[in-house]
Amino acid sequence: MTVRSVAAVDLGATSGRVMIGRIGDGRLDLELVSRFPNGPVEREDGLHWDFGALYEHVVAGLAEAVRREPAIESVGIDSWAVDYGLLRDGELLAEPFHYRDARTARGVDEVHTVAPFAELYGRNGLQFLPFNTLYQYRVDARLADADTALLIPDLIAFLLTGTAVAERTNASTTGLLGVESGEWDAELAERIGIPTHILPTLVDPGETIGTLRADLVERIGKKLPVIAVGSHDTASAVVAAPLSTPHSAYISCGTWGLVGVELTEPVLTDAAREANFTHELGVDRRYRFLHNVTGLWLLSETVRAWEAEDGSRIDLPELLAAASAVTDDVPLFDANDASLSAPGDMPARITTLLGAEAPTTRPAFARSIVESIATAFADAVQTAADLSGRELDSIHLVGGGSLNRLLCQATADRTGRPVLAGPVEATALGNVLVQARALGAAPASLEELRALVAATHEPERFDPR
Repeated sequence: MTVRSVAAVDLGATSGRVMIGRIGDGRLDLELVSRFPNGPVEREDGLHWDFGALYEHVVAGLAEAVRREPAIESVGIDSWAVDYGLLRDGELLAEPFHYRDARTARGVDEVHTVAPFAELYGRNGLQFLPFNTLYQYRVDARLADADTALLIPDLIAFLLTGTAVAERTNASTTGLLGVESGEWDAELAERIGIPTHILPTLVDPGETIGTLRADLVERIGKKLPVIAVGSHDTASAVVAAPLSTPHSAYISCGTWGLVGVELTEPVLTDAAREANFTHELGVDRRYRFLHNVTGLWLLSETVRAWEAEDGSRIDLPELLAAASAVTDDVPLFDANDASLSAPGDMPARITTLLGAEAPTTRPAFARSIVESIATAFADAVQTAADLSGRELDSIHLVGGGSLNRLLCQATADRTGRPVLAGPVEATALGNVLVQARALGAAPASLEELRALVAATHEPERFDPR
């Protein structure tokens, strides 16, 4: 088999990257082309993304990818969920808001006055998160001036191709997609004051969105199709989670920890709603039955605060090694506490939750964070098992968190189940696999795609102690 190449644009809430994916002859690997920062910027009207800079990084990264690998055949884009840009006559009205902007609280109250959460759950199957897109739409005055609303990966695809669509896995995070139909819930949108004309045509992973605009062909160096992938980064990550049995759970761990199982039918029970478990669509119309747990955001924000205090960089591996050596029991806190959701002085807020028990050394404090995240993971895994009726025998932890050996071991210990860690770049691999399959360069089924991941990216096993 000839080795085939594609470009994967993978955008996270703290950084983005462009990668070359190569597949064929028993090979599946990635080459990092560019990595660039991403994060919230404070503007006069609230917290936004520096979207102009983000887009320029993407285009420059694609140009470098084509320079390095002229055989690239397509581009796929994934990113975090829920945030969007508003267009009028093809022009972006303003920078997209950041999902941590405080304005969403008012949207929650207004939406639930019209459509109580119990009704919403029956219609969209989504867990309650105060920043879900429908709450953001409700309080966005610019909506009246827009003719199209595009989630972040769809917005970048539009700027690259001129074609406006909504990829279905990410659209399912808006709260406006029917959980069983997989189509826009126009009646719900109209009831809560969202004009249905802003909702674009839906496409599935593997469909071609369009080809690069002529001016970008000149800049990037090649006329390429942009192929829809699982554009919600978790959807792509789950494609490349090498689930070893039908009884495997997954944790896609980065800023957030997405903890759950893959299902073919929704579980729209009162118990699932009360447990705040979500039904986001995955590739091939699978359901990602999961719960959002605050992940390494807690650690990264804590380290950021300490670095600002010290005026110097902290060596994270060194800090985690010291945390692993802590022998005393450390206190735990609720990793999902609402007080921890915004940027700011994370150590002070965690200390408030822990009270007098708060550790006084940084290694012990870091250990407390990691153990608290692992405890939240364990609770979510057990709830996923109970709600889905599955006996879970293993956990596949993918993403950046799989490099955190302390977290992997703590998760195994607190769940009582083996943790299989890796691949680290599951999101980019899933992006590459869906593109390759669309090009006829990869197997057809998710199970075969995962078998290829398992054969080329052996996970590290952590057994419970």
